[in-house]
Amino acid sequence: MWSACRLAVGGLRPLSAAVTAARRYAAGPSYQYILVDKKGDHQNVGMIQLNRPKALNALCDGLITELIQAAESFEKDPDIGAIVITGSEKAFAAGADIKEMENKTFQECYGGNFLSNWDKIASIKKPIIAAVNGFALGGGCELAMMCDIIYAGEKAQFGQPEILLGTIPGGGGTQRLTKAVGKSLAMEMILTGDRISAQEAKQAGLVSKIYPADKLVEEAIHCGEKIAKNSQLIVTMAKEAVNGAFELSLAEGNKLEKKLFYSTFATEDRKEGMKAFSEKRAANFKNQ
Repeated sequence: MWSACRLAVGGLRPLSAAVTAARRYAAGPSYQYILVDKKGDHQNVGMIQLNRPKALNALCDGLITELIQAAESFEKDPDIGAIVITGSEKAFAAGADIKEMENKTFQECYGGNFLSNWDKIASIKKPIIAAVNGFALGGGCELAMMCDIIYAGEKAQFGQPEILLGTIPGGGGTQRLTKAVGKSLAMEMILTGDRISAQEAKQAGLVSKIYPADKLVEEAIHCGEKIAKNSQLIVTMAKEAVNGAFELSLAEGNKLEKKLFYSTFATEDRKEGMKAFSEKRAANFKNQ
């Protein structure tokens, strides 16, 4: 399965020393399809850049495996408070790797639980910000929606064009897009394969902010830094509570929120936060 992925990047020129260094922050693993680094003034934002430029960052199996590995590594890193996932200015990710998919059978897909590993991105506890420039189509749009916040470049395009290939979204597109933009727009996009612009995506609630393409990643990192200043423990609780709104009824969601709210009173960071507020100083959170 990985052979097509390797062939797609075989013609790339050698990477510079700076790019090579970015791939292995803190002497970590070497990656073939992504660039990994720490960003921010305090190096507390994990950066993952999809790096299959000749294939418009098509999400081959090797890339997804590396993306999950890098995200889980940042999850375990106590210095990282938020993660940014981005692509290039031309494409965040133009979709799944069709060459890997076209000869698959029903038995292979169903028996092998095809694409099920993609859900590991959505299960990361630390906040993930998608910085989307250019195309976010098919699996690329699904990947962006697995993130917690989506920032878009001015020329970004979102779509689920699987219907044009004789199939449907398989990485959560029919579910997450509907919850994000509502039934009517989701149906139109999925049944026609039509794309929407960054401006339309923001109006529909899919995107939170739009920036010029050359400022997008910088702004996403800045958002990550603001999140990382807070208690990682409390941030995780807040993320769980918001995500509960997509899975639970209003009554059950409110119960979850209350339980998590009460739980903050068992933490040292809640005590520090309120004490700092009373003393009119910045809080010094310890993630405890």
